[in-house]
Amino acid sequence: MGTATDVNGDTVPNATVVLKEVDGNDPRTVLTNENGKFEFDDLTPGITYQLSISAKDYEDWLSTPIILNPDQFKIVTDIQLRIATYRIIVDVHYDPVKVATEQFKAEEKQRVFGIIPNFYVSYESNPEPLTIGMKFKLALKVSTDPVTAAGIFLVASAKQAGNTPDYGQGWGAYGKRFGAVAADGFSDIMIGGAILPSLLHQDPRYFYQGTGTTGSRIRHAVFSPFVARGDNGRSQPNYSSLGGVLASSSLANLYYPRSNRGAGLVFGNFAIGVAERIGAALAQEFLLGKFTRRGGHMK
Repeated sequence: MGTATDVNGDTVPNATVVLKEVDGNDPRTVLTNENGKFEFDDLTPGITYQLSISAKDYEDWLSTPIILNPDQFKIVTDIQLRIATYRIIVDVHYDPVKVATEQFKAEEKQRVFGIIPNFYVSYESNPEPLTIGMKFKLALKVSTDPVTAAGIFLVASAKQAGNTPDYGQGWGAYGKRFGAVAADGFSDIMIGGAILPSLLHQDPRYFYQGTGTTGSRIRHAVFSPFVARGDNGRSQPNYSSLGGVLASSSLANLYYPRSNRGAGLVFGNFAIGVAERIGAALAQEFLLGKFTRRGGHMK
C-alpha cells in the first residue's frame, strides 16, 4: 500500500496506480481514494514488482523494483508526483510584407509641424521594401494632398511674377503656369516615385541616417539622389530618381511655350531637379526630422 502525494505533501486522489511484475505481462490497476491511498492484496512473495502512478497535470511516477518476503506487509513511501512541465512551441513567422505595411502606415502620417507632407522618409532602423501598390499609393497621396496643391499655387504665383515660362500675363497665363507646375510635379513623382521604382525594384524613399559624424550624414544626403536602396536591401545607382527628373523635364517640352522648349529646358530642369533633391535630403537629415510628427508624436 501507499499514499500518492505531490511535492508539497498534498494527497493526489483518483490517480491511476499500476502494479506490474517486471518479468510478467499481467498488470493490476487501482485508483487512489480521496485521501490519495491505494492498496494491492494477494501478491506473490519473491516476485519483482514495480509501481507506476499517473494523474492529470502530473508527471508519471515510477518506483524502484519491489520484492516481497513471505507474510510481509509493504508500505511504499516517498511517492511524490511532480507537476507536469509543458513544452510550448511558438512559431514566430516574420512576414516582411506585414512589417512593411505597418511601417508604411506610420510614414503616411508623417508631416512637418503636423501639416506639410513628409511621407517619403523612412526613420526605421530596419526598413522593409515597399510593395508596388505602396509605391503607387504613396505617389498618389503626395500628388493629391491639399498642401501639395497649395505649394503648386505658390510656385505658379512666383513664376507669374517672374514671367516664366513665356506664357505672358493675365489669368489665362496664370492658369497655364499652374497647370505646368502641377504637370511637372505629378510626372516627376509618378515616374520617379512609382513607375520606375516598381520596374527597377528600387525604393523611392529617403532613408534617414541620423547618427554618425556630420560629414558622413552630409555625404549620405548628398549622394541619395544618385544612390538608391534596392528592394533587395543593396545599394545601387538611383536610376529611378534621376530617370524621374529627366522624364519630367523631357515631358515639359509638350506643354511649355515654344520659346522655352528644347535641350536647354530639359537639362536646365534636370539640373534644378537634382539640386532640389540634394537640398531636400540635407534638410531631411539635419532639420525636418526634428519637426516631423509621426503617428501623433514629434520626432
